[in-house]
Amino acid sequence: MKLSHIEHIGIAVKSIDEAIPFYEEVLGLKCYAIEEVKDQKVKTAFFRIGQTKIELLESTDPEGPVGKFIEKKGQGVHHVAFAVDDLAAALPELEEKGIRLIDKNPRKGAEGLNIGFLHPKSTFGVLTELCEDPNK
Repeated sequence: MKLSHIEHIGIAVKSIDEAIPFYEEVLGLKCYAIEEVKDQKVKTAFFRIGQTKIELLESTDPEGPVGKFIEKKGQGVHHVAFAVDDLAAALPELEEKGIRLIDKNPRKGAEGLNIGFLHPKSTFGVLTELCEDPNK
């Protein structure tokens, strides 16, 4: 498995509309995309800083993963995502190394990326996402 960079940092928020002004007006970043990922029950907003992105995550369903996260832990850093060249090969390789997978196979995520999550119990408490751009 070869990681190339931190693809994004996911931040759970109660309201994207309330959070965007902080990133734009205070930090000077520009929101370049807002997208709903229905199967993950989340609305996302993206900002770019260098090669890395910030992804705001607003739950569209209190029973969805982000809704449950906010209820349990409050707003804040939800996950760290790394860019990987071959996600379909990386997931079984990690499982062979004893890493507990949330996703055994790649699935579609925001921005058309293929994604797979690693369970935080195997990654020292950090929900870890691997992302692959199928267009590269």
